[in-house]
Amino acid sequence: MQKILVTGGLGYIGSHTVVELANNGYEPIIIDNLSNSRPLIRENLEKILDRSLQFYREDCNDEEALEKIFSKEGISGIIHFAAHKSVGESVEKPLMYYDNNLNSTLKLIEMMKKHDVDHFIFSSSCSVYGNPDKLPVTETSPIKHAESPYASTKQMCERIISDVHVAGAPFGSVILRYFNPIGAHPSALIGELPLGKPNNLVPVITKTAMGKIPQMQVFGDDYDTPDGTCIRDYIHVMDLASAHVKALEYLEKKNQENHLEIFNVGTGAGNSVLELLNAFEEVNHLPVNYKIAPRRPGDIEKIYADCKKVNQVIGWKAELNIQEALRNAWKWELYVKELEEQTIGPES
Repeated sequence: MQKILVTGGLGYIGSHTVVELANNGYEPIIIDNLSNSRPLIRENLEKILDRSLQFYREDCNDEEALEKIFSKEGISGIIHFAAHKSVGESVEKPLMYYDNNLNSTLKLIEMMKKHDVDHFIFSSSCSVYGNPDKLPVTETSPIKHAESPYASTKQMCERIISDVHVAGAPFGSVILRYFNPIGAHPSALIGELPLGKPNNLVPVITKTAMGKIPQMQVFGDDYDTPDGTCIRDYIHVMDLASAHVKALEYLEKKNQENHLEIFNVGTGAGNSVLELLNAFEEVNHLPVNYKIAPRRPGDIEKIYADCKKVNQVIGWKAELNIQEALRNAWKWELYVKELEEQTIGPES
């Protein structure tokens, strides 16, 4: 059984990918420093899979810790999720983002070369396209000026990986440019679990519906879109997780050193913020209290994917719709509330 190191494997996308890897015959090895996750996620992954998982509470910037893990485990591939990922936070703390996101990628690539790891899958983002001139964006669309330090780190990491391949990398790589993952595992045992203030849209919606946030803000209603709010390509996190397994299988079949491919991973359709909000209210029969607020720095007006390449080359296609994702997200929010009440008791 091939061992795949999943960095940030207790995070939102990482944890769902761990499930998909295990269900497809791989042995996921998780490394996570728990800076944006909780030990509970490991416990719940083991419940979903009905098996124990190898977990290292370490930081991908810790070279000594990485050396021990690589020396012990005999890893054949890496899926690299571990990164700071909030657009807003990156605007406020750019140095933290450059330091963490770039250095972790550099150290992992060095470890791959040293320990003869064959496959590398990098978690990138549609934010590398900036504000695109033409929609939908393809993998050959121009890489525009990054709208945030977060997006800059993704552009730079992609350049690092590309340059390593130009120099003759002894491994194969796939860069997956995600669009906007939403939803949760159907079991409601894992989902998006932001520590502190949530930054992504769906957790803000669910926490507002739950009453944890009194009123959510919709940032800007004067964009050049049908209802004035930003448009994104929202993809169910389980579909996104399955894309990583397909990418890994593709590299294994290719069995070629120094091979690099880039794929968009989305649904190929765009929905506005208000469309998503209204869909949540409709499928869950719940009102969401919101107000229109000024535009937020770093936000792109509209973006959605052309997914022909990923469909044709690795045979992956999004199967789940936003309604299913929003139902799963609400089930997850209810589960989190139940856990909190067990821990601290119901609010009086």
